[in-house]
Amino acid sequence: MLMMLGPVQFEILPFNADGYTHGHETGFAEKPVLGARPVMEFVGEGPESWTIKARLYPEKFGGMGHLEMLYQARASGRPQYLMRGDGSLMGWVNILSVNERSSYLDRKGVGKVIDVDISVRRCGRPSAGSFFSLLADVLLWNR
Repeated sequence: MLMMLGPVQFEILPFNADGYTHGHETGFAEKPVLGARPVMEFVGEGPESWTIKARLYPEKFGGMGHLEMLYQARASGRPQYLMRGDGSLMGWVNILSVNERSSYLDRKGVGKVIDVDISVRRCGRPSAGSFFSLLADVLLWNR
């Protein structure tokens, strides 16, 4: 496993995560000063975000079901757990967007190569009730 986002496991096949970016920001409050540059007051940690780049080849290896699970997880609006393949726990994130680009369309209009960009942002952990609901969803989706 390369990475796991909620119920979706990225592996070499059928849904391959071939790269990601990880960014950290710092929060500042800008205070204007007459005749000088503004004073920047540190207010704490800013957003932490990831953009995951993935690719699937549905005609040869499948993977459209994984893409559908990803869309459902995003549409639910619930936090999802992000974990890297080496076991590093990245934490709870919200899926902000899922964008796909299909190329080499077959006669049904389905791309032979589908590139997927997933944007997520770190969030707080869900309540205990929500956590067990998410766990049940993961178990059902991975049947």
